[in-house]
Amino acid sequence: MENRDEFNTIKQDKCQLPSAEPPYKLLDLKLKPPKLWAAGFPAVIHSLDQLVLNASVLRGGRALFSMNQFDGFDCPSCAWPDPDDERSKLGEYCENGAKALAEEATSKTIGAEFFRDNSVYDLAKLTDFEISQLGRIAEPMYLPKGGTHYQPITWDDAFAKISEKLNALDSPNEAIFYTSGRTSNEATWVYQLFAREFGTNNFPDCSNMCHETSGYALSRSIGIGKGTVKLEDFYDTDLIMIIGQNPGTNSPRMLSALTKGKKNGAKIMAINPLPEAGLKGFKNPQEVRALLNKPYELSDLYLPVKINGDMALLKALQILVLEEEAKNPGKVLDQDFIINKTAGFNELVEELKRYDLNFLSEECGISVEDLREAAQMIASKKRIIICWGMGITQQHNGVEMIYNIVNLLLMKGSIGIQGGGACPVRGHSNVQGNRTLLINHHPTTEQLDRLEEYYGFKVPREGGYDVVNALKAMHQEKVKFMFCMGGNFLSAAPDTTFTAEAMRKLEMSVIVSVKLNRGHLIHGKEALILPVISRSEKDMINGELQHVSTENSMGVVEWSRGVLDPISKHLINETHVACRMAKAVLGERSVVDWDQFINSYDAVRNDIEQCIPGFENYNERVVQKGGFYLPNGPRDGIFNSEFYPGKAAFNITAVPDNSLADDEYLMGTTRTHDQFNTVVYGLNDRYRGIFNERRIVMMNEKDIEKAGLKEGDHVDLFNYDDGIERIAPLFIVVKYPIPQKSTMTYFPETNVLVSINNVVNGANMPASKYVRIKIRKHSPEIFKKIDDHVIAAAGTGLEPS
Repeated sequence: MENRDEFNTIKQDKCQLPSAEPPYKLLDLKLKPPKLWAAGFPAVIHSLDQLVLNASVLRGGRALFSMNQFDGFDCPSCAWPDPDDERSKLGEYCENGAKALAEEATSKTIGAEFFRDNSVYDLAKLTDFEISQLGRIAEPMYLPKGGTHYQPITWDDAFAKISEKLNALDSPNEAIFYTSGRTSNEATWVYQLFAREFGTNNFPDCSNMCHETSGYALSRSIGIGKGTVKLEDFYDTDLIMIIGQNPGTNSPRMLSALTKGKKNGAKIMAINPLPEAGLKGFKNPQEVRALLNKPYELSDLYLPVKINGDMALLKALQILVLEEEAKNPGKVLDQDFIINKTAGFNELVEELKRYDLNFLSEECGISVEDLREAAQMIASKKRIIICWGMGITQQHNGVEMIYNIVNLLLMKGSIGIQGGGACPVRGHSNVQGNRTLLINHHPTTEQLDRLEEYYGFKVPREGGYDVVNALKAMHQEKVKFMFCMGGNFLSAAPDTTFTAEAMRKLEMSVIVSVKLNRGHLIHGKEALILPVISRSEKDMINGELQHVSTENSMGVVEWSRGVLDPISKHLINETHVACRMAKAVLGERSVVDWDQFINSYDAVRNDIEQCIPGFENYNERVVQKGGFYLPNGPRDGIFNSEFYPGKAAFNITAVPDNSLADDEYLMGTTRTHDQFNTVVYGLNDRYRGIFNERRIVMMNEKDIEKAGLKEGDHVDLFNYDDGIERIAPLFIVVKYPIPQKSTMTYFPETNVLVSINNVVNGANMPASKYVRIKIRKHSPEIFKKIDDHVIAAAGTGLEPS
């Protein structure tokens, strides 16, 4: 097809791009030994590099010193909390935070002229990294049905088109309203309020793809879907266990807390398939002495567990801790806590008797000797914090594994005490605040009753769609309209081919963004891009500088106020997007005074205070130094599990059968160090020693040899769930210290292999850390089996040679 503008008009239904002639070529992969420590001076250098790369040295450099400060703005990256007392004047940010800010604060913009000169076809051929480097979106853009290029549109006309589409639906439930974790509390509140007055609980959100598992398991076992620790607990504890989480890349500021705890006498146990740099050592880039001296060693014990071997490991630790209690009655377990605060302990003890320690050792890949050493560390300690990330939550049995994490903490009486508790390490900076403020497809009856009582409209009671069910409904054309308040839904979702096909069936897709992403390029029959100011930019309303607020992963609500001038005069804020959409769609039938919210964020916070417990005196407390903590019953020793009111619950679970065929492997997806969620800042993973290429598969040396492969070989990856052959073509084999039969790849490149039906039991989240794959030597003929739209939707970056 010579005329590439025919892409949308001729091949829209199949989301296809014209095929480039095979064979395809990869970039020039470079390998170095993995790093043994994280951060230090290299982190500073790479942070500065990002400012230069994004043409944001002046804007970004100025903003860095206001990020995460008491009178500044909240980092747009992770949700790790800021210190309650004092914050470093050198900067309360990490390398990833600096990268995120550099992209937001870029001086590069794209608007009408750019989109006039670049078709959707041309842009879809770019890699995710190339797309991220284009710059900030400067004005609203519209792609008409059958169109090939986005074109400028006024805000009023954009809201009119949204109104036309939504009001033409046969049911409000034909619309879904997705939310990214960056959305502020104020924007979150008016957004969910509009959608519920419109008539739906269809709120798929990024929690459905990362920590829904944590909320599901914790709420049922201890009575709250959040962690129970404060940041200062890390400073004064006995043992920190980190399982399925890589702090050096995913939440680098956590390394400072780990170091402080270690210096105060804590031990650290790391459980992870990969020996990550951030689990081994740390050089604090804010301390000159630390930069000059050798790295501070973190982990006292590292357990290289197999993928999904965590359940067997956790069972073994519980058994061994019980053995220690039998040897020293009353000296290991907190019997008073177990008797007075929990239920189900005796049943758990009986269930654990079924398991043989040698069997569990084989299943998890950890020797009995190392398991005993780990159990001794737990048995001899009282104040224990257990942290986990998506290495746990994205397993098919992630809920059950978190139940076992809680079992260990309850055995020791380590929840509800200073220096002890559960710590799910969440991603985006306000993903927890979104859920607190009712971005929830299954809100409680009490929450809906309060909304209905306060606002006076009939609130929908039917449960809504989460991400997985929303995708299935889109595919079945039960959903015709999708609104995304931020995020990159296409690249974050599983089963890329399935997701892309679902997106193409929508009558309209609308995405609120600061920068272009692949979700704008794989779209509905009509599409809108609504650009907004970033968190680092000034939010002026009626001539007054406003502040918003966010909730971090430990339940602190704090204000955020931008310092930079908006990059374009055509941008508005997210709160105004939701309110103006509500006015356009609902018109006179709305009973909500949307204008008061447009004119005053204080008015939004006043309403939140009336509807959500814990937000009393919201406007007064949020501007106090360090903000305020939301209520957390388990933190105070008050429990309310699902089946045992007033008590925490021990849970009985099974060890899964992870047997594999000779040519099968378990694959987990992970991010590089030059990446945050789906945002790719560069092509290097320097902590793991992998440079200039993302299409790699990490394999155990013995597995490589047994498969008749060698490092550097080109291979194709296959998944056969649901009787469907899913293909991720042309990857490079990288030898890496990972347990046998376990492999690791980067997302979103291998999301195409994650079946829409491969989900976490109970939480219904994509199980992207538990994917059965086959690995075969690459054949150029493989491209004849792949629909061209996979190349566009997956952002492969493959080019014809």
